[in-house]
Amino acid sequence: MLRSRWCRGPAAYSPGDRAPTDGDDGGIRGRRSGPLIVSVTDFTSDAYGDVPGIIRRGFALRRHWPDLDGAVGMWLWVTPSARRCGSVSVWTGRRAMVEFIRLPEHVAIMNEYRERGTTRSVIREYTSFDTARIWRDAEAWLTSDDRHRAARGTPRQRG
Repeated sequence: MLRSRWCRGPAAYSPGDRAPTDGDDGGIRGRRSGPLIVSVTDFTSDAYGDVPGIIRRGFALRRHWPDLDGAVGMWLWVTPSARRCGSVSVWTGRRAMVEFIRLPEHVAIMNEYRERGTTRSVIREYTSFDTARIWRDAEAWLTSDDRHRAARGTPRQRG
């Protein structure tokens, strides 16, 4: 699995701020009370030929990230040999995440590729900001599906 660099959003640390440590919420600008929301998405394309376009569109959409209210940060990831790609995004709350999902650019990508593969996702809540833990948990969820499919010998289910 290849992973992009961490892309900070406007609700993250300012340049020069101390990087977060385990259990440290300090420095998340605009943080409201309540947990952080982490969304992990996993798209498996039906065709290898669609993967480069999906990746390009994902990186183009990521350019909006620094301007998204409530966005703490995100990674894009890809496993080209498995035709899989997705994101791990961190938000100050569900409202911010939903506003992103409704962006015309995001809707256009989903409309273009929705029927060309299988999407699955999970939303998790965290009480502290720890990028290492968030990535570790996301990767465990993403790879657990591989292990379960291999054990069952069955393809991924839609939905």
